[in-house]
Amino acid sequence: MDDLIQEERLTPAAYIDFLRKTDLGSQYPRERFEERIAALVDRAAISLTARDRDGALVGVCFAITDFAYWLFITDLGVVRGRTGQGIGRALVKRALEIAGGEENIILYTCAHESTVPFYEKLGMERAGDVMVYNRADWTAFAVN
Repeated sequence: MDDLIQEERLTPAAYIDFLRKTDLGSQYPRERFEERIAALVDRAAISLTARDRDGALVGVCFAITDFAYWLFITDLGVVRGRTGQGIGRALVKRALEIAGGEENIILYTCAHESTVPFYEKLGMERAGDVMVYNRADWTAFAVN
């Protein structure tokens, strides 16, 4: 993989444009979408991008972590046409390194059913110990 993985903060507009080129954009609720995306890109503890040789954005990983025990990937996406090339795997590997290394960090994510095979290839398993508190307004839509 020749893509460059780097720590980078995207603007909300750049991330929304990226979402249009991926299947990741269907995971967000319509409610306060732009406001929440702005908070996400500004505050994620880990913000990684993958860019091709021409500088085009081809992958993104946002995660939260305590840098001691756990890492939760909130967003992992690769543009359509570039999946299956190791970009997602490289982003996850780099996020784990930044958080403290796989020997120290437990990795979590909420996976859409279509992405479960990808995460299983990384060695992840379905967990039965996660609790959820959800009172958020959530009207599904796709970023177009």
